Amino acid sequence: MTANQRTLPTNPWIFVLLCFAALSITASARQSVSIMTDDWVKTLGWSKTFIGSGQSVAFIVIALVSPISGGLVDRYDVRTLLTGGLGLVALGLTAFAAYPSAALYILGYGLISGVGIAAANYHVMSAAIARLIQDKRGLAIGIADSGSTVGQVITVPLLTIALAWFSWRWGLLFMGLACLMMAVLIWVVLKPSKPISTHSHTATDKAEGIKAQLMALLKSPVFHLLFWSFFICGVTTTGAIETHFLPYAAFCGFPPVPASGIYGLTMALNFAGMMGAGYLADKMNRPLLLAIIYLARSVSFIVLLNVGTSYEMLTLFAFIFGIFDYSTVPVTASLVASQLGLRTMGLSMGLISGGHALGGALGAFLGGYLFDVFLRYSEMWWTTFGLAIVAGLMCFFIRENRCSQWASSIAAAH
Repeated sequence: MTANQRTLPTNPWIFVLLCFAALSITASARQSVSIMTDDWVKTLGWSKTFIGSGQSVAFIVIALVSPISGGLVDRYDVRTLLTGGLGLVALGLTAFAAYPSAALYILGYGLISGVGIAAANYHVMSAAIARLIQDKRGLAIGIADSGSTVGQVITVPLLTIALAWFSWRWGLLFMGLACLMMAVLIWVVLKPSKPISTHSHTATDKAEGIKAQLMALLKSPVFHLLFWSFFICGVTTTGAIETHFLPYAAFCGFPPVPASGIYGLTMALNFAGMMGAGYLADKMNRPLLLAIIYLARSVSFIVLLNVGTSYEMLTLFAFIFGIFDYSTVPVTASLVASQLGLRTMGLSMGLISGGHALGGALGAFLGGYLFDVFLRYSEMWWTTFGLAIVAGLMCFFIRENRCSQWASSIAAAH
Protein backbone atom coordinates (compact mmCIF):
# COMPACT_ATOMS: atom_id res chain seq x y z
CA MET A 1 0.00 0.00 0.00
CA THR A 2 1.54 3.29 -1.08
CA ALA A 3 1.29 6.49 0.88
CA ASN A 4 -0.99 8.03 -1.73
CA GLN A 5 -3.55 5.24 -1.99
CA ARG A 6 -6.97 5.13 -0.37
CA THR A 7 -8.79 1.99 0.69
CA LEU A 8 -12.48 2.64 0.18
CA PRO A 9 -15.36 0.59 -1.25
CA THR A 10 -16.76 1.30 -4.71
CA ASN A 11 -19.98 2.66 -3.22
CA PRO A 12 -19.06 5.51 -0.84
CA TRP A 13 -22.27 5.00 1.16
CA ILE A 14 -20.95 1.58 2.25
CA PHE A 15 -18.05 3.44 3.83
CA VAL A 16 -20.54 5.78 5.54
CA LEU A 17 -22.30 2.76 7.09
CA LEU A 18 -18.99 1.24 8.23
CA CYS A 19 -18.09 4.52 9.92
CA PHE A 20 -21.51 4.53 11.58
CA ALA A 21 -20.94 1.04 13.00
CA ALA A 22 -17.36 1.74 14.13
CA LEU A 23 -18.33 4.94 15.94
CA SER A 24 -21.21 3.17 17.69
CA ILE A 25 -18.71 0.79 19.28
CA THR A 26 -15.93 3.24 20.19
CA ALA A 27 -18.38 5.75 21.68
CA SER A 28 -19.94 3.00 23.80
CA ALA A 29 -16.50 1.97 25.02
CA ARG A 30 -15.83 5.55 26.06
CA GLN A 31 -19.22 5.77 27.77
CA SER A 32 -18.61 2.61 29.84
CA VAL A 33 -16.89 4.63 32.59
CA SER A 34 -20.10 6.51 33.38
CA ILE A 35 -22.03 3.25 33.75
CA MET A 36 -19.45 1.69 36.05
CA THR A 37 -18.51 4.71 38.19
CA ASP A 38 -20.65 3.87 41.25
CA ASP A 39 -19.67 0.19 41.12
CA TRP A 40 -15.97 1.10 41.07
CA VAL A 41 -16.49 3.40 44.05
CA LYS A 42 -18.00 0.46 45.98
CA THR A 43 -15.83 -2.45 44.81
CA LEU A 44 -12.47 -0.79 44.12
CA GLY A 45 -12.65 1.99 46.70
CA TRP A 46 -11.90 4.73 44.17
CA SER A 47 -13.15 8.30 44.53
CA LYS A 48 -15.19 9.96 41.82
CA THR A 49 -12.38 12.49 41.44
CA PHE A 50 -9.95 9.69 40.55
CA ILE A 51 -12.41 8.02 38.17
CA GLY A 52 -13.09 11.36 36.50
CA SER A 53 -9.34 11.92 36.28
CA GLY A 54 -8.92 8.61 34.44
CA GLN A 55 -11.60 9.72 31.98
CA SER A 56 -9.75 13.03 31.66
CA VAL A 57 -6.52 11.19 30.80
CA ALA A 58 -8.33 9.46 27.94
CA PHE A 59 -9.68 12.78 26.68
CA ILE A 60 -6.25 14.43 26.89
CA VAL A 61 -4.70 11.56 24.94
CA ILE A 62 -7.46 11.86 22.34
CA ALA A 63 -6.78 15.60 22.16
CA LEU A 64 -3.05 15.06 21.59
CA VAL A 65 -3.41 12.26 19.06
CA SER A 66 -6.40 13.59 17.08
CA PRO A 67 -4.41 16.21 15.11
CA ILE A 68 -1.86 13.50 14.26
CA SER A 69 -4.48 11.03 13.06
CA GLY A 70 -6.25 13.85 11.23
CA GLY A 71 -3.03 14.76 9.44
CA LEU A 72 -2.42 11.11 8.57
CA VAL A 73 -5.83 10.67 6.96
CA ASP A 74 -4.96 13.58 4.64
CA ARG A 75 -2.05 11.50 3.31
CA TYR A 76 -2.31 7.82 4.17
CA ASP A 77 -4.50 4.75 4.39
CA VAL A 78 -7.77 5.28 6.27
CA ARG A 79 -8.30 1.51 6.59
CA THR A 80 -5.12 1.14 8.65
CA LEU A 81 -6.11 4.03 10.92
CA LEU A 82 -9.56 2.62 11.62
CA THR A 83 -8.55 -1.01 12.17
CA GLY A 84 -5.50 -0.06 14.22
CA GLY A 85 -7.56 2.30 16.36
CA LEU A 86 -10.26 -0.28 17.06
CA GLY A 87 -7.59 -2.85 17.90
CA LEU A 88 -6.00 -0.51 20.45
CA VAL A 89 -9.36 0.18 22.09
CA ALA A 90 -9.91 -3.57 22.40
CA LEU A 91 -6.44 -4.04 23.92
CA GLY A 92 -6.86 -1.26 26.47
CA LEU A 93 -10.29 -2.40 27.66
CA THR A 94 -9.43 -6.09 27.95
CA ALA A 95 -6.13 -5.41 29.75
CA PHE A 96 -7.90 -3.36 32.41
CA ALA A 97 -10.74 -5.89 32.71
CA ALA A 98 -8.28 -8.76 33.13
CA TYR A 99 -6.14 -6.97 35.73
CA PRO A 100 -8.26 -4.27 37.42
CA SER A 101 -5.91 -1.81 39.08
CA ALA A 102 -5.53 1.93 39.25
CA ALA A 103 -2.41 1.80 37.10
CA LEU A 104 -4.07 -0.24 34.34
CA TYR A 105 -7.13 1.98 34.48
CA ILE A 106 -4.94 4.94 33.56
CA LEU A 107 -2.70 2.97 31.18
CA GLY A 108 -5.26 0.65 29.58
CA TYR A 109 -8.39 2.76 29.43
CA GLY A 110 -6.81 6.21 29.55
CA LEU A 111 -3.71 5.86 27.37
CA ILE A 112 -4.06 2.85 25.06
CA SER A 113 -7.79 3.14 24.43
CA GLY A 114 -7.43 6.92 24.15
CA VAL A 115 -4.96 6.53 21.29
CA GLY A 116 -7.28 4.01 19.64
CA ILE A 117 -10.33 6.25 19.89
CA ALA A 118 -8.36 9.16 18.41
CA ALA A 119 -7.39 7.00 15.41
CA ALA A 120 -10.95 5.71 14.82
CA ASN A 121 -12.87 8.86 15.62
CA TYR A 122 -15.35 11.04 13.76
CA HIS A 123 -12.79 13.59 12.55
CA VAL A 124 -10.97 10.89 10.55
CA MET A 125 -14.22 9.59 9.13
CA SER A 126 -15.65 13.04 8.41
CA ALA A 127 -12.55 14.01 6.44
CA ALA A 128 -12.67 10.84 4.35
CA ILE A 129 -16.41 11.16 3.72
CA ALA A 130 -16.15 14.85 2.76
CA ARG A 131 -13.76 13.93 -0.06
CA LEU A 132 -15.95 11.07 -1.24
CA ILE A 133 -19.30 12.83 -1.25
CA GLN A 134 -19.97 16.40 -2.34
CA ASP A 135 -23.71 16.35 -2.93
CA LYS A 136 -25.48 15.67 0.39
CA ARG A 137 -22.16 15.92 2.21
CA GLY A 138 -23.72 17.20 5.44
CA LEU A 139 -26.26 14.39 5.45
CA ALA A 140 -23.58 11.74 4.82
CA ILE A 141 -21.42 13.04 7.68
CA GLY A 142 -24.49 13.25 9.90
CA ILE A 143 -25.38 9.61 9.20
CA ALA A 144 -21.84 8.36 9.85
CA ASP A 145 -21.25 10.41 12.98
CA SER A 146 -24.65 9.52 14.42
CA GLY A 147 -23.19 6.07 15.06
CA SER A 148 -21.50 7.61 18.10
CA THR A 149 -24.95 7.98 19.65
CA VAL A 150 -27.11 5.23 18.15
CA GLY A 151 -24.78 2.46 19.27
CA GLN A 152 -25.19 3.60 22.85
CA VAL A 153 -28.96 3.10 22.64
CA ILE A 154 -28.22 -0.63 22.54
CA THR A 155 -24.92 -1.00 24.37
CA VAL A 156 -25.57 1.25 27.39
CA PRO A 157 -28.62 -0.76 28.58
CA LEU A 158 -26.75 -4.01 27.79
CA LEU A 159 -23.75 -2.90 29.83
CA THR A 160 -26.05 -1.89 32.69
CA ILE A 161 -27.73 -5.30 32.63
CA ALA A 162 -24.33 -7.03 32.49
CA LEU A 163 -23.27 -4.98 35.50
CA ALA A 164 -26.38 -6.05 37.41
CA TRP A 165 -26.23 -9.75 36.51
CA PHE A 166 -22.53 -10.45 36.06
CA SER A 167 -19.80 -7.85 36.67
CA TRP A 168 -18.30 -4.75 35.10
CA ARG A 169 -15.29 -6.82 33.99
CA TRP A 170 -17.48 -8.94 31.71
CA GLY A 171 -19.01 -5.77 30.30
CA LEU A 172 -15.59 -4.40 29.33
CA LEU A 173 -14.57 -7.74 27.83
CA PHE A 174 -17.73 -7.65 25.71
CA MET A 175 -16.83 -4.16 24.47
CA GLY A 176 -13.29 -5.25 23.68
CA LEU A 177 -14.54 -8.19 21.62
CA ALA A 178 -16.95 -5.93 19.72
CA CYS A 179 -14.08 -3.56 18.85
CA LEU A 180 -11.96 -6.43 17.59
CA MET A 181 -14.75 -7.83 15.42
CA MET A 182 -15.40 -4.41 13.91
CA ALA A 183 -11.70 -3.99 13.11
CA VAL A 184 -11.68 -7.28 11.21
CA LEU A 185 -14.83 -6.31 9.28
CA ILE A 186 -13.38 -2.97 8.17
CA TRP A 187 -10.11 -4.59 7.10
CA VAL A 188 -11.96 -7.17 5.00
CA VAL A 189 -14.53 -4.85 3.40
CA LEU A 190 -12.33 -1.89 2.48
CA LYS A 191 -10.27 -2.54 -0.63
CA PRO A 192 -7.47 -0.56 -2.33
CA SER A 193 -8.55 2.07 -4.85
CA LYS A 194 -6.70 4.25 -7.33
CA PRO A 195 -3.97 6.55 -5.98
CA ILE A 196 -5.13 10.10 -5.35
CA SER A 197 -1.82 11.49 -6.54
CA THR A 198 0.88 10.22 -8.82
CA HIS A 199 3.75 12.44 -7.65
CA SER A 200 5.84 11.71 -4.60
CA HIS A 201 6.78 13.90 -1.67
CA THR A 202 9.84 13.74 0.50
CA ALA A 203 9.55 13.67 4.27
CA THR A 204 10.88 17.25 4.36
CA ASP A 205 8.24 18.42 1.88
CA LYS A 206 5.50 16.84 3.97
CA ALA A 207 6.81 18.35 7.20
CA GLU A 208 7.01 21.80 5.62
CA GLY A 209 3.53 21.36 4.14
CA ILE A 210 2.02 20.46 7.50
CA LYS A 211 3.76 23.40 9.16
CA ALA A 212 2.44 25.82 6.53
CA GLN A 213 -1.06 24.39 6.82
CA LEU A 214 -0.98 24.63 10.59
CA MET A 215 0.19 28.24 10.53
CA ALA A 216 -2.54 29.12 8.01
CA LEU A 217 -5.18 27.55 10.24
CA LEU A 218 -3.92 29.31 13.36
CA LYS A 219 -4.25 32.65 11.56
CA SER A 220 -7.87 31.94 10.60
CA PRO A 221 -10.55 33.58 12.81
CA VAL A 222 -13.03 30.95 11.59
CA PHE A 223 -10.77 28.15 12.82
CA HIS A 224 -10.53 29.70 16.29
CA LEU A 225 -14.28 30.25 16.54
CA LEU A 226 -14.95 26.64 15.54
CA PHE A 227 -12.16 25.30 17.78
CA TRP A 228 -13.22 27.08 20.97
CA SER A 229 -16.94 26.52 20.47
CA PHE A 230 -16.19 22.83 19.97
CA PHE A 231 -14.00 22.87 23.09
CA ILE A 232 -17.03 24.09 25.04
CA CYS A 233 -19.10 21.43 23.27
CA GLY A 234 -16.76 18.83 24.75
CA VAL A 235 -17.15 20.24 28.28
CA THR A 236 -20.94 20.14 28.09
CA THR A 237 -21.36 16.74 26.39
CA THR A 238 -18.66 14.08 26.69
CA GLY A 239 -17.23 15.65 29.82
CA ALA A 240 -20.37 16.59 31.74
CA ILE A 241 -23.21 14.39 30.54
CA GLU A 242 -21.55 11.24 29.22
CA THR A 243 -19.41 10.99 32.35
CA HIS A 244 -21.76 12.28 35.05
CA PHE A 245 -25.37 11.89 33.92
CA LEU A 246 -25.85 8.34 35.21
CA PRO A 247 -24.11 9.05 38.55
CA TYR A 248 -26.31 12.16 38.85
CA ALA A 249 -29.42 10.10 38.16
CA ALA A 250 -28.36 7.66 40.89
CA PHE A 251 -27.71 10.62 43.21
CA CYS A 252 -31.29 11.78 42.58
CA GLY A 253 -32.57 8.30 43.49
CA PHE A 254 -33.30 6.81 40.06
CA PRO A 255 -32.57 3.04 39.77
CA PRO A 256 -29.75 2.10 37.32
CA VAL A 257 -31.79 0.30 34.64
CA PRO A 258 -34.54 2.95 34.21
CA ALA A 259 -31.89 5.70 34.30
CA SER A 260 -29.88 3.95 31.59
CA GLY A 261 -33.08 3.59 29.58
CA ILE A 262 -33.62 7.35 29.72
CA TYR A 263 -30.00 7.87 28.76
CA GLY A 264 -30.59 5.49 25.87
CA LEU A 265 -33.51 7.72 24.83
CA THR A 266 -31.08 10.64 24.79
CA MET A 267 -28.81 8.71 22.43
CA ALA A 268 -31.72 7.75 20.18
CA LEU A 269 -32.74 11.39 19.90
CA ASN A 270 -29.11 12.22 19.13
CA PHE A 271 -29.54 10.20 15.95
CA ALA A 272 -32.52 12.32 14.90
CA GLY A 273 -30.64 15.49 15.86
CA MET A 274 -27.55 14.61 13.85
CA MET A 275 -29.55 13.51 10.81
CA GLY A 276 -31.62 16.68 10.96
CA ALA A 277 -28.60 18.92 11.48
CA GLY A 278 -26.74 17.21 8.64
CA TYR A 279 -29.70 17.75 6.32
CA LEU A 280 -30.14 21.39 7.37
CA ALA A 281 -26.40 22.05 6.99
CA ASP A 282 -26.87 21.48 3.24
CA LYS A 283 -29.88 23.84 3.12
CA MET A 284 -29.56 26.81 5.50
CA ASN A 285 -27.19 29.28 7.13
CA ARG A 286 -24.83 27.02 9.06
CA PRO A 287 -23.42 29.50 11.64
CA LEU A 288 -27.01 30.39 12.59
CA LEU A 289 -27.89 26.70 12.81
CA LEU A 290 -24.85 26.02 15.03
CA ALA A 291 -25.73 28.94 17.32
CA ILE A 292 -29.30 27.69 17.71
CA ILE A 293 -28.01 24.23 18.67
CA TYR A 294 -25.74 25.55 21.43
CA LEU A 295 -28.34 27.95 22.84
CA ALA A 296 -31.03 25.27 22.85
CA ARG A 297 -28.63 22.90 24.59
CA SER A 298 -28.16 25.43 27.39
CA VAL A 299 -31.88 25.16 28.20
CA SER A 300 -31.49 21.44 28.88
CA PHE A 301 -29.18 22.15 31.83
CA ILE A 302 -31.84 24.31 33.47
CA VAL A 303 -34.19 21.34 33.19
CA LEU A 304 -31.52 19.06 34.66
CA LEU A 305 -31.13 21.36 37.65
CA ASN A 306 -34.83 20.92 38.41
CA VAL A 307 -35.14 17.15 37.94
CA GLY A 308 -35.55 16.28 41.60
CA THR A 309 -37.14 12.81 41.63
CA SER A 310 -39.37 13.38 38.60
CA TYR A 311 -39.12 10.91 35.72
CA GLU A 312 -41.03 13.43 33.62
CA MET A 313 -38.37 16.12 34.10
CA LEU A 314 -35.58 13.62 33.45
CA THR A 315 -37.34 12.57 30.24
CA LEU A 316 -37.79 16.21 29.22
CA PHE A 317 -34.06 16.73 29.66
CA ALA A 318 -33.42 13.67 27.49
CA PHE A 319 -35.57 15.12 24.69
CA ILE A 320 -33.98 18.57 24.70
CA PHE A 321 -30.38 17.50 25.23
CA GLY A 322 -30.70 14.53 22.89
CA ILE A 323 -31.77 16.64 19.92
CA PHE A 324 -29.07 19.27 20.49
CA ASP A 325 -26.16 17.10 21.65
CA TYR A 326 -24.11 15.64 18.79
CA SER A 327 -25.95 17.73 16.18
CA THR A 328 -23.02 20.16 16.32
CA VAL A 329 -20.74 17.64 14.59
CA PRO A 330 -22.09 17.57 11.00
CA VAL A 331 -22.56 21.35 10.98
CA THR A 332 -19.03 21.98 12.25
CA ALA A 333 -17.58 19.47 9.77
CA SER A 334 -19.50 21.09 6.92
CA LEU A 335 -18.13 24.51 7.85
CA VAL A 336 -14.61 23.13 8.04
CA ALA A 337 -14.92 21.55 4.59
CA SER A 338 -16.08 24.72 2.85
CA GLN A 339 -14.22 27.40 4.80
CA LEU A 340 -10.95 25.74 5.78
CA GLY A 341 -10.51 23.39 2.81
CA LEU A 342 -10.96 19.75 1.89
CA ARG A 343 -7.25 19.19 1.29
CA THR A 344 -6.45 19.73 4.96
CA MET A 345 -9.78 18.77 6.44
CA GLY A 346 -8.24 15.87 8.34
CA LEU A 347 -5.75 18.17 10.08
CA SER A 348 -8.41 20.84 10.70
CA MET A 349 -10.95 18.38 12.11
CA GLY A 350 -8.20 16.64 14.07
CA LEU A 351 -7.28 19.88 15.82
CA ILE A 352 -10.92 20.81 16.41
CA SER A 353 -11.69 17.29 17.63
CA GLY A 354 -8.69 17.57 19.93
CA GLY A 355 -10.21 20.74 21.37
CA HIS A 356 -13.45 18.84 21.95
CA ALA A 357 -11.53 16.10 23.78
CA LEU A 358 -9.73 18.67 25.96
CA GLY A 359 -13.10 20.13 26.83
CA GLY A 360 -14.30 16.63 27.65
CA ALA A 361 -11.30 16.14 29.92
CA LEU A 362 -12.09 19.37 31.75
CA GLY A 363 -15.76 18.50 32.09
CA ALA A 364 -15.09 14.97 33.31
CA PHE A 365 -12.64 16.15 35.97
CA LEU A 366 -14.65 19.21 36.96
CA GLY A 367 -17.83 17.22 37.49
CA GLY A 368 -16.15 14.76 39.85
CA TYR A 369 -14.20 17.47 41.66
CA LEU A 370 -17.18 19.75 42.22
CA PHE A 371 -19.23 16.83 43.51
CA ASP A 372 -16.53 15.82 45.98
CA VAL A 373 -16.30 19.44 47.19
CA PHE A 374 -20.00 20.37 47.36
CA LEU A 375 -21.57 16.87 47.50
CA ARG A 376 -23.98 17.87 44.74
CA TYR A 377 -24.00 18.48 40.98
CA SER A 378 -25.69 21.92 40.86
CA GLU A 379 -22.45 23.85 40.38
CA MET A 380 -21.55 21.65 37.41
CA TRP A 381 -24.88 22.16 35.65
CA TRP A 382 -24.77 25.95 36.13
CA THR A 383 -21.28 25.95 34.65
CA THR A 384 -22.34 23.99 31.59
CA PHE A 385 -25.40 26.23 31.17
CA GLY A 386 -23.22 29.34 30.99
CA LEU A 387 -20.63 27.77 28.69
CA ALA A 388 -23.27 26.59 26.21
CA ILE A 389 -24.53 30.17 25.91
CA VAL A 390 -20.98 31.42 25.28
CA ALA A 391 -20.50 28.84 22.51
CA GLY A 392 -23.77 29.87 20.88
CA LEU A 393 -22.82 33.54 20.89
CA MET A 394 -19.43 32.74 19.34
CA CYS A 395 -21.13 31.21 16.31
CA PHE A 396 -22.75 34.53 15.38
CA PHE A 397 -19.25 35.80 14.52
CA ILE A 398 -18.84 33.17 11.78
CA ARG A 399 -19.93 34.30 8.32
CA GLU A 400 -21.65 31.86 5.99
CA ASN A 401 -19.54 31.31 2.87
CA ARG A 402 -19.86 27.99 1.10
CA CYS A 403 -17.24 28.96 -1.48
CA SER A 404 -14.59 30.38 0.81
CA GLN A 405 -11.13 31.14 -0.54
CA TRP A 406 -9.61 29.32 2.44
CA ALA A 407 -9.77 26.05 0.50
CA SER A 408 -7.45 27.33 -2.21
CA SER A 409 -5.15 29.27 0.10
CA ILE A 410 -4.47 26.37 2.44
CA ALA A 411 -4.14 23.98 -0.48
CA ALA A 412 -1.48 26.28 -1.88
CA ALA A 413 0.34 26.12 1.46
CA HIS A 414 0.35 22.34 1.03
